[in-house]
Amino acid sequence: MQDDWTKPAAKAIPKEGYFEEEQGRYGPVFPKTPACHGFTIIAKIKPGTEQAIREYGKKLEETVAGLPDALAVLKLHYLRWVLFDIKGETYFMYQGIFDTDFDKYTEDAVMLFSKYGINTVFENLEGFPEDWKTNSPAFVEFVREHQCPSFLEYGEYPYVSADEIKKALKLKAAFSVMLDQMQ
Repeated sequence: MQDDWTKPAAKAIPKEGYFEEEQGRYGPVFPKTPACHGFTIIAKIKPGTEQAIREYGKKLEETVAGLPDALAVLKLHYLRWVLFDIKGETYFMYQGIFDTDFDKYTEDAVMLFSKYGINTVFENLEGFPEDWKTNSPAFVEFVREHQCPSFLEYGEYPYVSADEIKKALKLKAAFSVMLDQMQ
């Protein structure tokens, strides 16, 4: 059962990235898995941009430290960035796990960056559209072209949203305070 968070779950995913083709606004809808929604992008970086990408990571760390809800609209669980070399060329891997579907996540990302007047780390990737802030379909097309679908996803507490996890942790903290008061 998809709503049973008490039992770990794993889901093998077909090569196409979906079980039945269902069209969203920007192409096939990827299914919700025990790990929720997500995607992995792998793209070659523009030569000489590795330091800028690393600095962008530091800037994102500082932004979230100063404004913890800066990325809240994205409903992220996790975000992982990796730089690695293949035959002397550097590639960037963006891996995100989130609660919304692919189309909404990418639209929200474009809106978020446009709202705050900031750029995306993706500008350092070869082939990324220069007009991405005003051309959501081009942004989505780039992401889909560089998407590497998972073939297995696992969740220790499957299908649970980030908001549900936060509520459970708040409840735990409240009970802890209450129990401390009773002693």
